[in-house]
This record gives sequence, structure tokens and C-alpha cells, in this order.
Amino acid sequence: MEKINIGPQGFTLPMPLAILGTHYNSSPNYMALGWSTRVNFEPALLGIGVNKRHASHATILENGEFSINFPSTEMVKVTDYVGLVSAKHTDKSDLFDRFYGTLQSAPLIKECPLSLECKLYDTVELPTNTFFIGEIIGTWCEERFMTEGIPDISKIKPFVLTMPDNSYWEVGRCVGHAWKDGKALT
Repeated sequence: MEKINIGPQGFTLPMPLAILGTHYNSSPNYMALGWSTRVNFEPALLGIGVNKRHASHATILENGEFSINFPSTEMVKVTDYVGLVSAKHTDKSDLFDRFYGTLQSAPLIKECPLSLECKLYDTVELPTNTFFIGEIIGTWCEERFMTEGIPDISKIKPFVLTMPDNSYWEVGRCVGHAWKDGKALT
């Protein structure tokens, strides 16, 4: 079968869904976030793309702190909701039970199985977004979502966003082991 060029599609890969936590007008605020990735090991850095028009964008620049909360599949509707409404018009501060780690402008969500608190490390200005690079200050996870002391994806039950079909998908079964399975070919 021959491959065909479908054009410059920026939305062909599944993206892990998260909820960005910030403080907007001194109140907790949340936004659905699909653009996040690890960018460095030590220090532990995470990058997120946030549109310059979003309220969360200004709050990250103002406070220099944010949280990344990974919801489970049971949280699809509320995750989608926080992406549909803006803090400029809707108070989202009471949607979740929250707690704080070290950072006071990075609200962490108790309902999310995995949460990261981040301090702004650097920014990269892009045409419509800013790529915020945050240093992970703390990683929060309940013991029930871990196996042998590490977060367990089968217990966390994260989901991903696909575009341009705009759909959410749950993560499937384990199909291999990194830095191990390929050794059979050496």
C-alpha cells in the first residue's frame, strides 16, 4: 500500500489530557490541556503549550507557577468542561477539591490520580502560543494508584485527545518494555 501526503497535519498524534492549575485573580483556576511533554531529565522539566488568549497564560507569567493534573477516565466530562469555559467569564475554583504542595499559586487536584507542581523555568514565544517550561517541584500520587512505589498507568486510567476528530480515548494494554525489548535485535 502506498503512503499519501495528507499535508502539514499538526494534530495527528494522541496527546495526554491534563488539567492545568493556576491562580486567576487570586483564585484557583483550571484549564484542559492537551499540549504537554517532558523536555529534560535533570532538572526535571515539563513543557506545555498555552494559547496567549487564555486566562491561564497570563497567570503563569504573573505567578511563575502552575500545576499539571492528570485526570482519570471518570473525569472526562469535567475535564472537557474546564476547556470549554474561560476564567474570564466563569469561576471554576470550586469544581475540584484542591491542595497545595510547596507552591502557593499551583493548585493541585485531589480527584486526579497524579499531579505535578511546577515552577516556571523558561518560556518560548510562538506565533499563537507560549511554550512554558516548568521545573517539576513535586509529584503527588496516592498509594492506591502506584505499584511498587511508582505511578501505575493501569490504575491511574489516563486518557488522550486525538485531533482533528476531537475525541478522547482511554489508554490500552501494555505492548512492550522500553530499553529492554529491542535488545533482542542486537
